[in-house]
Amino acid sequence: MKITVIGGGHVGEVTAQRIAEKELAKEVVLLDIIDGMPQGKSLDLYESAPVEGFDAKMTGTNDYADTANSDIIVITAGLARKPGMSRDDLLQKNVEIVGGCTEQVVKYSPNSIIIVVSNPLDTMCYVALKKSGFPRERVIGMAGILDTARFRSFIAMELEVSVRDIQAMVLGGHGGTMVPLPRYATIAGIPLPQLMSNEKIEELVERTRNGGAEIVKLLKTGSAYYAPSAAAVEMTEAIVKDSNRVLPCSAWLTGEFGLNDLYMGVPVKLGKGGIKEIIEVELNDAERAGLEKSAKHVLENSAMVNL
Repeated sequence: MKITVIGGGHVGEVTAQRIAEKELAKEVVLLDIIDGMPQGKSLDLYESAPVEGFDAKMTGTNDYADTANSDIIVITAGLARKPGMSRDDLLQKNVEIVGGCTEQVVKYSPNSIIIVVSNPLDTMCYVALKKSGFPRERVIGMAGILDTARFRSFIAMELEVSVRDIQAMVLGGHGGTMVPLPRYATIAGIPLPQLMSNEKIEELVERTRNGGAEIVKLLKTGSAYYAPSAAAVEMTEAIVKDSNRVLPCSAWLTGEFGLNDLYMGVPVKLGKGGIKEIIEVELNDAERAGLEKSAKHVLENSAMVNL
């Protein structure tokens, strides 16, 4: 197994580190356009191998030829958000970056699975799908896992319980129109509404929608990277181990949930080959209205992309 991470910034470097430490690949390639940066970070990571106890080969490069025959490509390249910026503000510049990366992926790793992390996420998945010509099963966006992790974290903070006992679901586009589903959230099997007031649930839902912006505001320069990288690696691990994990990911919809021709966060079964199945869940009127509103926003962004 060979895995390439495109983009050597914070998200990319931590993603490469976690892939190596979990020994998900025999070779981990970190690629960036900045001369020396991915080489230095990869060497530093490999020098931690004797301590952490992993044997993955680490390669840092500026040359896509070194990524040839990768099984999985994780695209983290792109501009990061700054305070006051929405994910959508990054649109045009990151279309160019992700589109260029994808063209190189097709050239050197035509049988790979692409995991997109770059923002605005759902639109960047659309760019990668169109530029690659890959089937939808092999172009997947990291969004729902991150959004769900934030929702679960906030629930754990509020109830003072272990995050390990919390399950939750967030659908929709990755941004302010995402659709957390509190009635599907449980704590050790106990429905969330039995343990928390509706007012507090709505407060946590809103905090989840603004989870990325909250971190950007606190950092002042840069954006989140620990949680996004963890989410990308969870997807990678599910594919490598063919574990059939049911995870919320951004997937190309062709009628599921009554939506067509767009990327949205939905539950999928993830394993060898990428997405094996999109799992539809029952939605009430309010949830469906929220999902349709989110879909409208995603489609508006995608319409601004000329491919």
